[in-house]
Amino acid sequence: QLMESGGGLVQPGGSLRLSCAVSSEVTIAKTDMTWLRRGPGKELEWVADLLARGPTAYSDAVRGRFTISRDNDKNTLYLEMNNLEPDDTAIYYCQLGHRGSWHTFPTWGQGTQVTVSS
Repeated sequence: QLMESGGGLVQPGGSLRLSCAVSSEVTIAKTDMTWLRRGPGKELEWVADLLARGPTAYSDAVRGRFTISRDNDKNTLYLEMNNLEPDDTAIYYCQLGHRGSWHTFPTWGQGTQVTVSS
C-alpha cells in the first residue's frame, strides 16, 4: 500500500525530495498521513504530519528545513528536505495517521534510505 522512494546519499546542506506512492485503496486527500524515520541505532522517530484537512506539523528537529505535501491526483505524499544534516541520516517511512496514531496501522513500506555525509 505504501512505497517510499527518493532517498540517496547527499552532502550536508544538500536537498532531497522523498515520495510515498499510496495504493488506490487509500485516498490521501481524505487521510491523515505522516513521515517517520529510524536512524542507525535509534528508535523510530516522528518527523511530520499532513492532516486530511490540510494542517501540517513538524518535529523540532526538522521544522524550518522539511516540508510535507501531497499530490491528490497522484495519490502521493512528499517530503521536501533542505539543508540536510548528518543527524538526518535514517530510513524514512510514510504511514497513515499522525504522530498520535501511526502505530495503529500494521502495514509498512520498505522505507527509503537517506544518508547525509561528506
